[in-house]
Amino acid sequence: MTDIPARQEPVYGLAAWTYQNEELLALEYERLILGTWQIVCHQNDLAEPGDYVTFDLMRDSLVFIRDRDGTVRGFQNVCRHRGARLLDGKGSLKTRLMCPYHGWAYHLDGRLAAVPAEATFPGLDKSCFGLKEVETEIFLGFVFVRVTGEGPSVAERWGDFADRIRPYKPEEMVAAGELHIEEWACDWKTAIDNNQENYHIPVGHPGYFRLLERGIEDFGNDLGVGGSTTRHAAKLSENWVERMYQQLAPKALTHLPEAERVTWRFFSMLPTHGIDVYPDSMDFFQILPLGPGRCQVRLGAYGLPNPSREVRVLRYLNQRINRQVLHEDRWLSERVQQGLLSHGYNPGPLSTKEDGVKELHDIVRAACPVARLSEAPPPGAVRAADAEMAAARRAAE
Repeated sequence: MTDIPARQEPVYGLAAWTYQNEELLALEYERLILGTWQIVCHQNDLAEPGDYVTFDLMRDSLVFIRDRDGTVRGFQNVCRHRGARLLDGKGSLKTRLMCPYHGWAYHLDGRLAAVPAEATFPGLDKSCFGLKEVETEIFLGFVFVRVTGEGPSVAERWGDFADRIRPYKPEEMVAAGELHIEEWACDWKTAIDNNQENYHIPVGHPGYFRLLERGIEDFGNDLGVGGSTTRHAAKLSENWVERMYQQLAPKALTHLPEAERVTWRFFSMLPTHGIDVYPDSMDFFQILPLGPGRCQVRLGAYGLPNPSREVRVLRYLNQRINRQVLHEDRWLSERVQQGLLSHGYNPGPLSTKEDGVKELHDIVRAACPVARLSEAPPPGAVRAADAEMAAARRAAE
């Protein structure tokens, strides 16, 4: 068990105004969404050449395609002619990607292949008008994208923590159901705050409280990756779903070492998402802004192919357990958002059990200095105030 760090002074989180300000959200989107690694899907969601999935952010749409040589490439989902959106959802392209507006066609590797009435475009150099590619990385079988910005790769950010996941063979996994997407009535940071601490579990998640031991291990590094490890409680749960999972997992999951059959691992990769590793499967979750007071939750579950009947049962039980947890998290996060809107309210001090929340808030303050203010700047002045505070910080360094 990780020792709880000592503090001499109280620590406070972000001010309430930062959870409901459209101008600040625009800065967060530029710097903390487009500028950091985002998880898209699993590489096996793009199993064959021509397979594609789209990935939508607030105002940016991306498409990921497996090329004929097997490479997964990411592009802006925008025609280079007049900006039409190219694809929706997921599917498979037989030969080329064609714009639905004027018929400009692109090879699977993004090169512009054909232009109808090409002679009417004097001096057109097709080599200059391929799809705009975005930075893509595959890590532990998952496809990540970084639209802007620079810094460590996903693998560098995870470091040795990846070794805790590799025994589960994540690269071999396939989808264990459709991608689950919800819209929550709260700021994206409200939802991430909730995910970054276990302090609320005894009250907020009675199922987890019955099913799992607490305080086994908390961990983290300096690059925003951390999490916790726990295992099944010694006492069987009074809930039949949880009890059946506790009883069946040690018997059914013989491909795992005995200790791993009862171990649950929760990882986060700030600022927006994480990966959960269960004995029977794993999932990614991701929380993205949609607008002031609104966010999107994406949840994708994966498991090894050709599961036995017992493993299928475990996955069913897992889904029941974790969908209930998701429902509880939504309810809690939306209640917090409602409270944050109360006139004159500002959050109280953070427990040392909420250090993950503090870490997220430190990231937001570093990326958007204006978020340090206890009161919101006047309407229309957030970006200017942010620039002024950033300049002052640079001058002081």
